[in-house]
Amino acid sequence: MQSTQNISYIIKRIKETIPNLTSKNTTKNTNSSKTFNWQKEIKNYVNPPSFWNPTLGLFFGGYFLAFLSIWQWYRGVWPLPLLVATAFLALHIEGTVIHDACHKAAHPVPWINQAMGHGSAILLGFSFPVFTRVHLQHHIHVNHPKNDPDHIVSTFGPIWLIAPRFFYHEVFFFQRKLWRRYELLQWGIERSIFITIILAGLKFDFMNLIYNLWFGPALMVGVTLGIFFDYLPHRPFRSRNKWINSRVYPSKFMNLLIMGQNYHLIHHLWPSIPWFEYKVAYEKTKPLLDKKGSPQRVGIFESKEDIFNFIYDLLIGVRSHSKKRGKIRKIINLYPGFKMKKILLKIVNKTFIGSN
Repeated sequence: MQSTQNISYIIKRIKETIPNLTSKNTTKNTNSSKTFNWQKEIKNYVNPPSFWNPTLGLFFGGYFLAFLSIWQWYRGVWPLPLLVATAFLALHIEGTVIHDACHKAAHPVPWINQAMGHGSAILLGFSFPVFTRVHLQHHIHVNHPKNDPDHIVSTFGPIWLIAPRFFYHEVFFFQRKLWRRYELLQWGIERSIFITIILAGLKFDFMNLIYNLWFGPALMVGVTLGIFFDYLPHRPFRSRNKWINSRVYPSKFMNLLIMGQNYHLIHHLWPSIPWFEYKVAYEKTKPLLDKKGSPQRVGIFESKEDIFNFIYDLLIGVRSHSKKRGKIRKIINLYPGFKMKKILLKIVNKTFIGSN
């Protein structure tokens, strides 16, 4: 009898304990879902990369490809298209190096990060302090018609001429007096190296190499960077809200081809994340981006307006920022023909960049 009572007591205690355990677990899960912090989650990716990281590999890989193309040029074995392709790839991957270096995301050791920034800039024919200061202004003033230098590059002419408009960065740098400490000296040294190479090419007769394996590929890289770093991520160039002022267009192929810049919004939200972690950071924060209404498509063919604006940007690309008193409208009003004037004003109204 006593044994039967003991068994009944044990069963009773087990029944009482099981609901309590279930209740505790439910409470824990509920609290966990409510207190989950996206900023805490993203901290895993904003820390500096490890000493040996993919960006360091890109830096040395770019120089290897550059020297390989020069060596093969003098050997005369490789055909010119292959040499140009190799030189283009060298400059293309160095574009990612200089970009991450300006955000101090290329290497955890500061002086190595700086060396990578200056080294990639020299190969690209850029100036690292100019690139850094101007690019940071872009981050501060995304899509501002006057204070965002990349906005001017993207909206002041046809897409196919976007590369030469990058020279505006140098003008912007000096107009705004953006340099700090020794950066004017650094600019002078890097520009002196550039001029010295050109003068040496003229004197020692290797300008053909410079035209074919440096200037030509650099122009191609300029178009690539302009389209995938500036134009596509920020169109339609209206919003300054940090959640929608740039976009994401997920793609494994594009992620490899343009080294993560199809996740450009992730870079704008957390600039210290290195390029090789954009994709995983996007996947972790996608629910947050969905909630914020962040654009997650390339957005070229979504509507007739998108298609029209894209074709317009390919051919003309000059956008008005004022609907009634814009400079473009004033120029069009000088045109004598009424019908043509009406057509042109209609185009200006369709391509007008308003604020959002």
